[in-house]
Amino acid sequence: MPTLQPSLEPTITIIPLTRTATVSPTSTQTPTPIPCDPFTADFCITDGHFLLQRPIHPPANDSVERTYPFASTGNGTRDPHRGVEFVNELGTPVYAAGDGVVIFAGPDEVAVYSPWPIFYGNLIVIQHDNELFTLYAHLSKIDVAAGDHVSAGQKIGEVGRSGVAIGSHLHFEVRRGDVEDYFSMVNPELWLLPSKPDFGALAILMRDANSIFQNANITLQQVSASGEILGLNYLETYHQTLALGDENVGINDLPAGRYRITFVHGGFYERWVEVQSGKLTQVVIVVK
Repeated sequence: MPTLQPSLEPTITIIPLTRTATVSPTSTQTPTPIPCDPFTADFCITDGHFLLQRPIHPPANDSVERTYPFASTGNGTRDPHRGVEFVNELGTPVYAAGDGVVIFAGPDEVAVYSPWPIFYGNLIVIQHDNELFTLYAHLSKIDVAAGDHVSAGQKIGEVGRSGVAIGSHLHFEVRRGDVEDYFSMVNPELWLLPSKPDFGALAILMRDANSIFQNANITLQQVSASGEILGLNYLETYHQTLALGDENVGINDLPAGRYRITFVHGGFYERWVEVQSGKLTQVVIVVK
């Protein structure tokens, strides 16, 4: 039957040569990726906004003190923390976290940046681009003056224990918008570059049906592929006076890997996420 052998017939040339030309070129293009939505996905990996360098450099201690992180009350024993602490010896050099202009340098004898005078002690405030400000408190020495232009990594002072300080350390804050607003701070950990190349950060927004959820104690475990626990952190939600819209739990300097988030509230909650080098993992957990 000749119809079983069309490839032997010259009629194959009746296939229109314009067929390939009529195919939409978009069929071969890479589709535009759909943005990850942490409200519907288990987690999202983003670039974050790691715009600032560490104000303390190695070999000094450049790690955030974990017993009193941002917005923590130290398990109800202290006031909500508006910054983070870098515990170091008296005289340890302090560096500008970014390029900017010094707008204050000296003892905070007038209550401008807090409700109380001499609260921060010897204080430096630097204004950066986009209404971003960094504050360096409890200093023993100040090496800059108001009006100075400074560069990221430039030495500006030394660690001390002036003002309301328990032991020598650097109190470091990041504020956005109105720098004189005592409630304009953000979590510095989510603005600082991770301290090592293979570290990343995690931001969790916990909420119920109506609003941001408070008063949760979270266990964060780094778990290997074989199930071995490689690291353990205990986190608490931000105090309600410092609750932020984007997150109410935040931590930096997590080794890249797989993590298990757990907490108890009426029932047991669990979420598995991934942390990547130099990235921010965003997680939304709705508490029922």
